Amino acid sequence: MVEKPNQDVANIVLTFQRNELTEHMIYSSLSKRARGVNSQLLKKMSEDELRHYGEWRNYTGRDVSPNRLMLFKYILISRLFGLTFAVKLMERGEEEAEEVYEKISSVFPKAREIMRDEKEHEKILIGMIDEEMVNYVGSLVLGLNDALVELTGALVGLAFTLQNSRLVGVSGLITGIAASISMSASEYLSKKSEKSEKSPLKASLYTGLAYLVTVLILSTPYLLLSDYRIALAIMFPSISIIVSIFTFFISITKEVSFRKMFLEMMLISLGVAAVSFVIGWIARMLFGIEI
Repeated sequence: MVEKPNQDVANIVLTFQRNELTEHMIYSSLSKRARGVNSQLLKKMSEDELRHYGEWRNYTGRDVSPNRLMLFKYILISRLFGLTFAVKLMERGEEEAEEVYEKISSVFPKAREIMRDEKEHEKILIGMIDEEMVNYVGSLVLGLNDALVELTGALVGLAFTLQNSRLVGVSGLITGIAASISMSASEYLSKKSEKSEKSPLKASLYTGLAYLVTVLILSTPYLLLSDYRIALAIMFPSISIIVSIFTFFISITKEVSFRKMFLEMMLISLGVAAVSFVIGWIARMLFGIEI
């Protein structure tokens, strides 16, 4: 028999109860969209969340409605960034609630068992999710990182050498497209020679696509704006946004440090840009380029 709930604890449990019901509905929705093993795993996670909801309900003696905004948010995230990212992002939120679980476990001992189940059992299930984009994340990193380093340097160097926004944009675009094809071919040959389980063709496509998207984003300001200095000023925040989004994706899916990876990528890109500025300035002075 469940003892009469402490009001403060009951309010906290009601929040957990609502979250469990919402996550049950999220996993259930995702399982219907997934296939094979992924669908089965998500269905099992959905059932676990519903069981947890029932255990919280036994304590509060109340029904709650799901968080519709949270439901919409994670379904949208899963469509944009994939199942693994969405599920691990939800799991991250649960880890942040561990201190609260411990706080209420003295009043409601079942909370410790639910917390252990959330941490251990669900983590195992999440680790078993097989998603193509996550499997080829190394190829994405290669394409993005090379594009940022090479194209940032090229665009900065061209900007201070040519001082003509349209010429810089077209030159960067041509250089970038050629480099993306080259990188894609190199990744194909690299994966083929390694004889790994990953498809060389898919690895090359992910590398080339990441490179090409970065090229388009960084070159566009030069093609649209007449002043190369404004285009240059826009390019650097664009680099920061690209690195932030991609690093956050990697930090969640691969469980690595966001801060460390972000700083590394930004420092490398900005370092190359600084060197390229000097080279561009020297080239302009040395060859007397005037356009």
